[in-house]
Order: sequence, then structure tokens, then C-alpha cells
Amino acid sequence: MTSFSRLVRFESDDGNSYFSDLGSGSGGPPSPGTKLEAFGSYEALVAKFSPKTLTVRRLLAPVPRDGIPIYCVGLNYRSHAKEAALSVPSYPPLWTKPAAALAHPNQEISVSDFCARSLPDYEGELVFVTSRECKDVKPSEAKDYILGYTIGNDLSCRMFQLPKNSAGQFFFAKAFDNFAPIGPILISPDLYETAKCGGVTLKLNGEVRQQADLQKDMIFSPETILSHMSQGTTIPAGTAVMTGTPRGVGAFRKPKTFLRNGDVVEVSMPMAGTLRNTLKFE
Repeated sequence: MTSFSRLVRFESDDGNSYFSDLGSGSGGPPSPGTKLEAFGSYEALVAKFSPKTLTVRRLLAPVPRDGIPIYCVGLNYRSHAKEAALSVPSYPPLWTKPAAALAHPNQEISVSDFCARSLPDYEGELVFVTSRECKDVKPSEAKDYILGYTIGNDLSCRMFQLPKNSAGQFFFAKAFDNFAPIGPILISPDLYETAKCGGVTLKLNGEVRQQADLQKDMIFSPETILSHMSQGTTIPAGTAVMTGTPRGVGAFRKPKTFLRNGDVVEVSMPMAGTLRNTLKFE
């Protein structure tokens, strides 16, 4: 049994981070100034140890631990493979973003001049987080290692996904600082079964650009992804996994469109809230 329904992590006025369970309702994430029953760690929340009533200063990515690389999956939607004119792979294509790529809800994403000139693009994605360390997990067992689900934006510099610049390796294109905003709410696996019917939606400056059908369009399920990525590899507890994006990315629009200074990107899923970030070009 999951020990929470809708988990948030936040920074309080003392500068420290805390965890809180919002319950099973469908309301949005707490705004700054909201008071919550909070715990100093995810483990403390599970044990209901030493709760405090604290004020939200700002929301943080809802992961139990910082400092862990983020896994990413490519070509996990048939619609995206079609728009990219690529064959559906036999296994989930995987790479990682470094821990420094993690960014938070409502955080302004500072984009260096180098990245701004490298065709920056969005990818709205379903994200799951692992509950405990795992290795060589069977697909039938994988659901027992998933803590919960949220949403993210796999920001990418398309210049370095071009074959002549990457040789098919995507790490560099996606590994820049704060190129993995995640949150705001981590929902339990039980709630995800309902939320996934609503899918994942990405808006750019208020315009819908992507709509992910998690039941019909997704190729590899979260359980299949986790099982595959754990083969021969130890996956730490609290690892966030970005599960791929559907059609509608800027690189394959006609004409192509890429992110610009001041753009506001919003990714949303029922019960997980809306992840909103503004791009600030240096």
C-alpha cells in the first residue's frame, strides 16, 4: 500500500524542504503562503514521525531524494515515431540527464546563450519515481517498485540530436542544467489508474501543442521501462523516469518552431496539477 495519495515537496520559510500529503482530492497544488502538515523527509511522512505545521514558500520537484540522475525514454509514442519518420524500436531507448538537470514547478528556467542558439524544444511527459532500489526486475514485479507518478518537461536542444552532431547519442542535447522540470504533485499508483484516462497535455503560451493518450499511444508501459532499465543495473530509490513524449514537438511542426525568450510551458495531468515554467534566455 502506498503511504500517500498526492505528495508534494516544498521549501518552507526556514529554507529547508518538507513533504506533505494533500489527500485524494483533485484540487491543485498549494500556493505560496499555504500552511500544511509537513514532515522532514519522505521516510518521516511514511512513519508519521514528528509532523509540523509549516508555510509553503515554494514548491519543489516531488522526489524523495536530490542528487540522482534522471532516466529518459525516447520514441515511446507511436504518434511521435510517425512524425519523426522513425521505426518503433524493439526496446525502450534510454539515456540519462545529470542530477543538475532537475528543476522545480514555477521555476524560471535560465537558458544559456549556447543553448538558446541550439534549437531548444519542449517535450511534455509522464514521469514515474521508483520506491526502492532495484536490479533485474521482472515486468510482472515492476509495479511494486513504482512509488508514484507525476509530469515533466524533457527540454532538449535539437541541434545536438541531429545525426551529424550527435551520432545518434542524445545525452548532450538534453543534459543541460535545469532541463528537467518535474512536478508539482506525485500521485499514488492507485490514483494514476484514474488520472491516466485524462492523459498529459502540454501548452505553449496557452496554446495546446501536445496531448498524450497514455492508454492507446504509449508503446512501453512504465513497468516495461523499469524492468528493461534495471537489467544488470542498480536503479536507486527515488529515481525519476521521464517516459517519452507524443507528437507535437516544435522540431516537427510545419514550419518548425523552437522555444524563445519568455515562453511559458505548461504540462498538466489530472490530479498531478500543472507544471509551469518560464524560459529566460541569458
